[in-house]
Amino acid sequence: MDYNEVLQTARTKIGTKCKACPVCNGIACRNTMPGPGAKGVGDTAIRNYQKWQEIRVNMDTLCPKRTINTGLELFGKHFHYPFFAGPVGAVAMHYSDAYSDVTYNEVLVSACAENGIAAFTGDGLDGSVMLAATQAIGAVDGLGIPTVKPWNLETIKEKMALVRQSGAFSVAMDIDAAGLPFLQNMTPPAGSKSVAELAEIAKMTSVPFIVKGVMTAKAALKAYEAGAQAIIVSNHGGRVLDQCPATAEVLPEIAAAVGGKMKIIVDGGIRSGVDIFKALALGADAVVVARPFVTAVFGGGKEGVKVYIEKLAAELQDTMAMCGAAALEEITADMVRR
Repeated sequence: MDYNEVLQTARTKIGTKCKACPVCNGIACRNTMPGPGAKGVGDTAIRNYQKWQEIRVNMDTLCPKRTINTGLELFGKHFHYPFFAGPVGAVAMHYSDAYSDVTYNEVLVSACAENGIAAFTGDGLDGSVMLAATQAIGAVDGLGIPTVKPWNLETIKEKMALVRQSGAFSVAMDIDAAGLPFLQNMTPPAGSKSVAELAEIAKMTSVPFIVKGVMTAKAALKAYEAGAQAIIVSNHGGRVLDQCPATAEVLPEIAAAVGGKMKIIVDGGIRSGVDIFKALALGADAVVVARPFVTAVFGGGKEGVKVYIEKLAAELQDTMAMCGAAALEEITADMVRR
C-alpha cells in the first residue's frame, strides 16, 4: 500500500464532509462543521497551511555526506521522529461511523507506537472516550498522550485518575477547546482557566504537563508560570475561533520568549516533512499533525498510519540532507527564508 492508495480507500469510507484531499489544506471542507472544517468562514485552517508554504528552505549540499538522525528525546522517551499524531474527537460525527472514537484511538495509538512515534488522544462528553483512550495507551506501555478538555476541576480530577492508571508518559490539556460550545453548558462551567486554576490542574498530574492552545508569548509564559513542561502552539486547527493568525506566524515570537524554559510543539497546517523542518527551524522541538492521520486510519487502518508516518519521515530526512543538517539539533533559523 502506498499513500495514494490510502487516499483512494479513505474516500470510500470517510463520509461526505471530508474529501480526503491529496493535500489537507482546509479549502475543500473550509467551514464544514460538523465535519473537518474550521469555525466562521474557515479562514484560519487555510491560513495555517498557506503560511508554512510561504516559508522557503535554504538548500546547502556543500557539506560532508553524513547519516541523518531524526531521533527525538522527550520526557525520557526516545522517538524515531519529531512528530506526533494529534488528538481527534467525535470521529463518527465529523467523519463517518466507519470508526468511533474508541476504535479510532485503538488503531492510531498502537500503530504510532509500533512505528516510533506517539499519538495524542482526544476527550469528549461521553466518559467512555477517555476510558478507552487511556486503555489503548496502557496497552502500549504508556506510549501515548491523553488530552483532557478544560472541564470543571472535579471532572478533570476524574479524568486524571484514568491518565495515571494508563501509565501515560505525559498528559495534555487543550485549553483552546474553551471555545467549544458543549463546554459552556456545564455546571459548574468549564472553559478558559486562570493561571491559578491551571497550576492546580498541573499539580494533579504525576507526569509532565503539556498545555495545548498557546498563540501568544504572553500565554506561553503564563503556561510556564502554571507549571507546564511543554506547550503546543495551536489555534485548534481554526475550529474554535475565526480570523486567528497562523501558528507559523506566532511560533518564532513564542520560541524567543520561552527561551528554552520548556519544550515547544506546534501544530496547524503542517502537512509534509518539509513543513516539519521549517517548524523546527523556527524554534519548535516537535510538531503535531492531526487531520491527515484521520485519513490514514480510514484509508488503511494500522497500515495506513504506517504509510503516512514513513512518508513524513522520508520527506524530513531528504530535507535535512539537502539543507546540511544531520540531526535535529543542527536545524537552525538560517536554514529557512521567511
